[in-house]
Amino acid sequence: MKWSKKSWRKFNIKQQPIYTDTNQLQLIEKELNNLPPLVFAGEVRKLKDELVKVSKGEAFLLQGGDCAESFSEFNANNTKDMFKVMMQMAVVLTFAGGCPVVKVGRLAGQFAKPRSSDLEEIDGVSLPSYRGDIINDNKFTSKSRTPDPTRMIKAYNQSSSTMNLLRAFARGGMADLHKVHRWNLNFVKKGKLGEKYQILANKITETLAFMEACGITSANTPTINETTLYTSHEALLMNYEEALTREDSLTGDWYNCSAHMLWIGDRTRDLNDAHVEFLRGVKNPIGIKAGPTMTPENLIELIEKVNPTNEEGRLNIIVRMGAQKIENELTKLVQIVKKHGKNVIWSIDPMHGNTIKTSNDYKTREFNEILREVKGFFKVHKTEGTFPGGVHLEMTGQDVTECTGGHKDLTEKDLEARYHTHCDPRLNADQALELAFLIAESLKEARESKK
Repeated sequence: MKWSKKSWRKFNIKQQPIYTDTNQLQLIEKELNNLPPLVFAGEVRKLKDELVKVSKGEAFLLQGGDCAESFSEFNANNTKDMFKVMMQMAVVLTFAGGCPVVKVGRLAGQFAKPRSSDLEEIDGVSLPSYRGDIINDNKFTSKSRTPDPTRMIKAYNQSSSTMNLLRAFARGGMADLHKVHRWNLNFVKKGKLGEKYQILANKITETLAFMEACGITSANTPTINETTLYTSHEALLMNYEEALTREDSLTGDWYNCSAHMLWIGDRTRDLNDAHVEFLRGVKNPIGIKAGPTMTPENLIELIEKVNPTNEEGRLNIIVRMGAQKIENELTKLVQIVKKHGKNVIWSIDPMHGNTIKTSNDYKTREFNEILREVKGFFKVHKTEGTFPGGVHLEMTGQDVTECTGGHKDLTEKDLEARYHTHCDPRLNADQALELAFLIAESLKEARESKK
């Protein structure tokens, strides 16, 4: 079938809300179609060029951000704190890992979430599941849980504001490496981790002073005081994604202008379903989540459908197996991709496969299990002679208590202190930075083994 941005409507579709007022839905889609793009085709092409380097082992992909963005917690300070922790992690990976880092946030559009069930039951009352703020509200009332298409406009407006903030932070001086000490969040400054970061920051400051003495300054080398933080989200709510897909006036190609990178979730990657049909036609870099149910044969079929020309920088296979399964399951996938000569980026999502329920009924993830899956990921690529291209994390710049462990050794009892997520548990900024230091060690070893 010839692709169009509407062709997905002829395919089976999963994980979609049921809107009762179809006339209102059509009016919202029309309004979205007339709104400016959130990102631009030239930016997407620039990201793809950087991802080509990742696929060749010349750079590393850092992808991270909220499990699900919310309307209620949106403010400039939260966005700034997320930007800061991304910059901290990137500088650790770049300096300690000896590798350029491509930064992609789960920001400015990560509003929709797949659910294991269409309905949620509490005390005998059954209501539609919460599917993210772009669709309905988390409050357990009939009105709140009814899908509302007008929420797409609010999600667009918040995404637009977030993009403005990110561009201002990236180009307005906050990304200046001379301010590396200021990126440290107050609650991360304490203890051994804070000391470790300060030592690294001091080394960077000394290096910059040496470079300036040699004539390399912010004035003649913009990369010292500017950066780029790209955006990404799961392309789940098809009405929203279609409305923000535009034809590029320069090339005639179609780009999804809601984010620079989109990914297909583990629940919506069936070969002949709507989500795969839609994303095969847009020119953005595409991620494919690969969980334990992904077979080697199915992965090859998906790769060939979404990237039939085997274009470099196009596909990011985001593996999410769980710590116990990573080595066995990933090995099979890597081997078949090598056998068929497919160009892909391999990145690891160590969050989703390690989610558990605690005795006090909190969903959480244990830091050591997250780290264990990351190490298994690097081990497989070392064995197979391939490059571990990136990491994909659910995290926040806030001092939340949602994942246990880490150097502060958070326990199940600590979770109730600041458990703020609307959906899945996130690493706090302290845990995310600690993980970056640990990944940097594995990354440096991987790069040295390639020399």
